[in-house]
Amino acid sequence: MKTKTIEALSKHIGVIFSDISLLRTACTHRSYLNENKGSALEHNERLEFLGDAVLELVVTSFLFRKYPKKQEGELTAFRSAIVNTVSLTKVAEKVGLNDYILMSKGEAKDSGRARSVILANAVEAVIGAIYLDGGYNTAANFISDSILNTIDIEDIVAKKTWIDAKSKFQEKSQEKVGITPSYKTLNETGPDHNKVFTLGVFLGDVQVSTGRGQSKQEAEQEAAEKALKLKGW
Repeated sequence: MKTKTIEALSKHIGVIFSDISLLRTACTHRSYLNENKGSALEHNERLEFLGDAVLELVVTSFLFRKYPKKQEGELTAFRSAIVNTVSLTKVAEKVGLNDYILMSKGEAKDSGRARSVILANAVEAVIGAIYLDGGYNTAANFISDSILNTIDIEDIVAKKTWIDAKSKFQEKSQEKVGITPSYKTLNETGPDHNKVFTLGVFLGDVQVSTGRGQSKQEAEQEAAEKALKLKGW
């Protein structure tokens, strides 16, 4: 049972809403409605879709101005390093978003990567709600305060941590053992709207590690991250 009011979340993130119901929708996961059929609430997926686009535009604009000599390929990689499930989950944890999200009892018990995805998606939905209620500048200010101003972007660029795990594992595998990694789907669970994929990453016929995610791409990234650690690369 959620005891904190949605007005408290509004105050916590420093955004005053004209229509507070938008923020409530941003914090409503589809699984909650599946368990509460009579609820008048809406799930947050449309707001997430909108917020993702707003977030991408704000971060892209920021990087375009900050690095006038960088080409689009590098800028895209920088953006991916700044805006991902890990960074958005940290934003969610910082504002205590978990205390406000309505979800099913099953989802509420999950504390792993699936929960991180729910939190990250909710942050995008909150951005969508802020944009609809207060406009682009209000959303851009929130993104700057909660994401851009809390990340050491220069450190990301200097250490090349913007290179994604899958690309890095492929590079290291070819360098160390002369093999290009392959990925295979090992399992799929859940309904079509909420599938979870388990994939394995292989060097030849040898499985190095596995990863799980709500998309095959996400599962591949997790598998590659684990493989890099296991190999000490």
